[in-house]
Amino acid sequence: MSAEATTDERAGILLVDDMEDNLIALEAVLGSLNEPLVRARSGEEAMKALLRQRFALVLLDVRMPGMDGFETATNIKRLDQTKDVPIIFLTGAEDDPGYAFRGYATGAADYLTKPFDPWVLRAKVSVFLDLHRKNQQLARKPTHSAEFLIRLAALEKELDGQDPPDMAKLRNQIRELRHLAGERQLL
Repeated sequence: MSAEATTDERAGILLVDDMEDNLIALEAVLGSLNEPLVRARSGEEAMKALLRQRFALVLLDVRMPGMDGFETATNIKRLDQTKDVPIIFLTGAEDDPGYAFRGYATGAADYLTKPFDPWVLRAKVSVFLDLHRKNQQLARKPTHSAEFLIRLAALEKELDGQDPPDMAKLRNQIRELRHLAGERQLL
């Protein structure tokens, strides 16, 4: 995780598989990313987890009893609060070749067959985590831009006032604006 990532950006990764061994393998591969890993043993459990907290990514097994991966993905993409969460489908190599097409048709961002290369999986997950962080930064930027403009307007109003401005107060306000602009890269 980059030094600039905040706890807001650590939305985590949802691991969905009905097989304990597969969940353990995913945790072993992704543990070094230092992001929260949340387990779900079924599609139903995955949906409950997605409604409780935000995730940067879902790794979803295709074949599960009850609600399979395709149905789970369809439900994820149907809800406003989860529709933008990327899904990487994971399935056995012996599964129907049409599964990949069906996975993409239900909204998957990627599709990997088991056994997967741990380096490839970690690299793909890292890309989605970086995208999530950048989206979070962009989502916050307008708020900071508005704050910057409000403070700038207050500074201009003080300079336009009838009384001579308090120079120490103005210097402090300018320092705060520089700090805000530097942190948010607005200028």
